[in-house]
Amino acid sequence: MDRMKRTPIAEQEPKVRAANFKEVCLGYTEEEAKQEAARCLNCKKPLCVTECPVTISIPKFIEQVKEGNFEEAAKIISKSSALPAVCGRVCPQEVQCEGKCILGIKGEPIAIGKLERFVADWSREHNVDLSEAAEKKGKKVAVIGSGPAGLTCAGDLARMGYDVTIFEALHEPGGVLVYGIPEFRLPKDSVVKHEIENVKKLGVKIETNVIIGRTITIDQLLEEEGFDAIFIGSGAGLPKFMGIPGENSNGVFSANEFLTRNNLMKAFKEEYATPIRVGEKVAVVGGGNVAMDAARTALRLGAEVHVVYRRSEEELPARVEEVHHAKEEGVIFDMLTNPTEILADEKGWVKGMKCVKMELGEPDASGRRRPVEVKDSEFVMELDTVIMSLGTSPNPLISTTTKGLSVDKRKCIIAQEETGETTKEKVYAGGDAVTGAATVILAMGAGKKAAKGIDEFLSK
Repeated sequence: MDRMKRTPIAEQEPKVRAANFKEVCLGYTEEEAKQEAARCLNCKKPLCVTECPVTISIPKFIEQVKEGNFEEAAKIISKSSALPAVCGRVCPQEVQCEGKCILGIKGEPIAIGKLERFVADWSREHNVDLSEAAEKKGKKVAVIGSGPAGLTCAGDLARMGYDVTIFEALHEPGGVLVYGIPEFRLPKDSVVKHEIENVKKLGVKIETNVIIGRTITIDQLLEEEGFDAIFIGSGAGLPKFMGIPGENSNGVFSANEFLTRNNLMKAFKEEYATPIRVGEKVAVVGGGNVAMDAARTALRLGAEVHVVYRRSEEELPARVEEVHHAKEEGVIFDMLTNPTEILADEKGWVKGMKCVKMELGEPDASGRRRPVEVKDSEFVMELDTVIMSLGTSPNPLISTTTKGLSVDKRKCIIAQEETGETTKEKVYAGGDAVTGAATVILAMGAGKKAAKGIDEFLSK
């Protein structure tokens, strides 16, 4: 065995997967997982653990995989993470746990994410019970939002013995896991729903179609419903736009809306009459992971897809793996290109987009080189659909209907990083509602810290 090289993992062929919504990566077999786990050096000071936002005991679970004790590996992971099958698929491991793996200095780091995914999938297929919880404490906690922050906080509090109820605005729980991440990256029925069921097995109740700030307010939950504490994990679902002419034309979507229609409203299934039209040519404006998700989804719906990004490929914020998969599947990348106007026909439907070419100038406040327009470089892309993927911010509904809850200039809830404590007593917050749009695992880390903070508060 070459310790410096990863055990290869099977994937669908690019041409095949570009025409379906089945999962791209097929996962390790038992033998492959044991082979990959055997590469681990079992470091005395494992830096992979310190870089994991939910501090999974990574060498310990990998040691169990190496020995073939997959159930024990699942139990070790479950002490730290409520969503291992999700994290194994969508975490940016390359800049977190795997980024600190000692083997990565001279060779390839351990495939920690793929091993976590293997263990989670194995435990699901073998009906491993991970629902151990402490005795009930007789105290009630409300969790707002059933995305990764809310599910993690709820799961941890339930394990501690609290009576937890999650309130979800949409008709299905899961937050960004169900409406934002495409089926080919994160299967909903087999993976997301199963992990939500595991949280429910801990005793967590989930009420859907409850819009906090409309159906009921935070103050009412505390004063009338008798909750002892509240965690806000409502995410950042309010899309941003460029503010250019023509942006209100028919056929212009935010990436959030486009992905929600495809995921929750099942536009990818022919038997569903979901209102969506991609046409023959689509432009996705932006370069993050959500832009890759939107581009690869539009491709699977039959369009020629262009990713339009104003910086160079080196500055793309998306994961390297996502960009690689998008290119393999046939997505076209138009770098150093910036839209200036969306053109519509006489009926108001998108027919094209005016763009200018850019070049990189001096670094800006973020340290990245600032894009500067190239003179006399304007051109028109003929298009049927434009998808804006420029980031999101928290919906202000909760903050504007809750007395004493402070927000910053970005409308993000102000909360202490270590405890999730907000400016309102008994109310905690974490995830994208506090930081703005970020990753699933960072939201989970915030939910975990808040659960600990709530427990310390309610244990006084």
